[in-house]
Amino acid sequence: MLTANAYAAPSAMEDLVPTTVERRDVGPHDVLIEIKFAGICHSDIHTVRGDWGPQQYPLAPGHEIAGIVIGLGSEVTRHKLGDRVGVGCMVNSCRECANCKKGEEQYCLAGMTGTYGAVDRDGTVTQGGYSTHVVVTEHFVVRIPDALELDVAAPLLCAGITTYSPLRHWGAGAGKQVAVVGLGGLGHMAVKIAHAMGAEVTVLSQSLKKMEDGLQLGADHFYATSDAGTFETLAGTFDLIINTVSAPIDISSYLQLLSLDGALVNVGAPAEPLPVNVFSLILGRRSFAGSAIGGIRETQEMLDFCAEHGLGAEIEVIPASKINEAYERVLASDVRYRFVIDTATMG
Repeated sequence: MLTANAYAAPSAMEDLVPTTVERRDVGPHDVLIEIKFAGICHSDIHTVRGDWGPQQYPLAPGHEIAGIVIGLGSEVTRHKLGDRVGVGCMVNSCRECANCKKGEEQYCLAGMTGTYGAVDRDGTVTQGGYSTHVVVTEHFVVRIPDALELDVAAPLLCAGITTYSPLRHWGAGAGKQVAVVGLGGLGHMAVKIAHAMGAEVTVLSQSLKKMEDGLQLGADHFYATSDAGTFETLAGTFDLIINTVSAPIDISSYLQLLSLDGALVNVGAPAEPLPVNVFSLILGRRSFAGSAIGGIRETQEMLDFCAEHGLGAEIEVIPASKINEAYERVLASDVRYRFVIDTATMG
């Protein structure tokens, strides 16, 4: 059994602390990765604090992993030593159900295995990327193109694919009006990607504080949702709205902003239910949908797309000792726009 230096939460009520985590020995189809950078996702905070249900502790979160291959199983064919690679939000699935066979492993009918806090097929509890090393089966490891630096690529493994997948699925592109609710870790990537796809992009944020940032990232328009006039001005405008906010919002009000046959897609995941007035859907043949990450094939497609268009995350690199401070800053929306841990600082 291998061990790796890590930061983990001892309980839902305690700060993350330095520790070690066990990694399985490298099997025939496994890849051993030396992690260089790990992004901090709002999901990490929700999970370790028990917002989405009880967890097994200690728990090392992190599912935005970028690093280098330093070990290979005897039957690995997808990767080689020295490859620049990434691991996102899942590390296994059944690979036999209809969804897995379609390349949609994130919707595995038997349940995909999350990168941390999940029971893997061998019965062990997965530990995430806030660590120096990880062992992952080759199928769930993707290639990071040379055009992307590893630090800005790490957040693409969650924030990038979580927004790319619904933008691609619902046809964002030239001639389409796309709105992004919230300009945070997910939202800033949604703006960049939708703009690169050719859509006309509007940011809907609580205030105009980030307006300059939004326009620089590729937005064509920026509106404050705290202004009631915004909902009158933009009624019936959008083909697609991507809601990236991990807190409750008035979904029915946002549905009124959709054009005929428009879709509001939730990628933010608040712990509370989001009530919907059904007439907001019926009267415009509108859809209220959700989207998880993307499959492995689509994640690679996203990385290649980002490399082609020069899209990396906007990041603040921190040492591991600043993780708990970073959590508080994420909760206070005091980050532009993703914290990334330099795992070399874990010792």
